[in-house]
Amino acid sequence: MNLKLDTDLVLVKKNKNITEVTLNRPTVLNALSSGLREQLSQVFTELGKDEMTDVIILTGAGRAFTVGLDLKELGGERPADAVMTKDLYQAIADVPQPIIAAVNGYAITGGFEIALMCDFMIASETAQFADTHARVGVVPGWGLSQRLPRLIGINRAKQLSLTGNYLDAQTALAWGLVNKVVPNEELLSTCRAIAEDICSTEPITRNVIKDIMDKGWHTSLEKGLDIEAQANRLHARKEVRPQKVAQRRADIQQRGRNQAKH
Repeated sequence: MNLKLDTDLVLVKKNKNITEVTLNRPTVLNALSSGLREQLSQVFTELGKDEMTDVIILTGAGRAFTVGLDLKELGGERPADAVMTKDLYQAIADVPQPIIAAVNGYAITGGFEIALMCDFMIASETAQFADTHARVGVVPGWGLSQRLPRLIGINRAKQLSLTGNYLDAQTALAWGLVNKVVPNEELLSTCRAIAEDICSTEPITRNVIKDIMDKGWHTSLEKGLDIEAQANRLHARKEVRPQKVAQRRADIQQRGRNQAKH
């Protein structure tokens, strides 16, 4: 697939099977105008079909991941710069590849929701999170009210959402919101290293595991176990070969020995 996705509002950079997507309105902290949302939707729609992309890293230019919807546009102070043709939430939800959020600064309200749409987050030391829906007077519509309590517990989620207060990176790590906090200058290199580890796994199996985790997260444990069992049986019929398993086992053992040396 020949991807022509690089635009003024969304930058796309490919390195082997890893694609980096950068929100590019740094002068307004990557506020999500209708134009940025439309372009980002198109990018994710195309990447979801790109067989040469195994992992996506999403980040922001400048001091922010994104501060959420463009409030000047929302309030009528600035005209909309595009007509939306596809919902951004659905465009990201439809992507089968793992998405890593490289949270480089402010992730506020709608920006917080976009970070939560990703499979996991790595944060820089200057990252800050806030849910200001209650202060702006907008009810969440991209899943924050459901995802956030499942990640950090309902009491902490209520504290964040009902106060609109900010959460720093280290507290986000302690609460289990982000997987790791690194110095600003190491954020992208850390995410790239994790992405390379993901790319080194068996792709069909990896995609099935991500899919059943996502489906199970939206249902009960009992139904989730059924989803896993069905996927296990289907995958075994299609993919498991003794010689493949033996070779992969040898590769895993060698990887363990290499990591033990460092």
